[in-house]
Amino acid sequence: MKREWKIFCDKVLEQPKLATDSRFDSNAKRSTARRELHEIIIHVFSRLTAEQVIERLDSAQIANARMNEMENVWSHPQLKARGRWRSINTPAGAIPALIPPGAPGAYAPRMGSVPALGEHTHAILTELGLDDDKIARLRVERAI
Repeated sequence: MKREWKIFCDKVLEQPKLATDSRFDSNAKRSTARRELHEIIIHVFSRLTAEQVIERLDSAQIANARMNEMENVWSHPQLKARGRWRSINTPAGAIPALIPPGAPGAYAPRMGSVPALGEHTHAILTELGLDDDKIARLRVERAI
């Protein structure tokens, strides 16, 4: 970890002296001074594009991954190529839904429609032991 911290300071933050700064020269100290270190890193990263940060991390051989915006997830070519999307119905119309990860190919996971607001209220309350009269009173009282 010490080696990676030095490389991170040298190549990513471009502040080699930070690696030996007494506030940050051990993992425990970095943890204690987390807020201050966070501000230093944000200050450096705020002047860079995401691509530049990734380029520095890659050049330093520090493991990293980009966090996708939802739009990037929806249009990800690998998800499309592997057929990871299904269309499901909602009260507002059909929407794409991602097949749960880890689902083996031997079976298709259950991906039903999204229920409308209140669609299952009566069934759930009945299962909880309420009778039709009590459920009706709750509706009149606008509790459900």
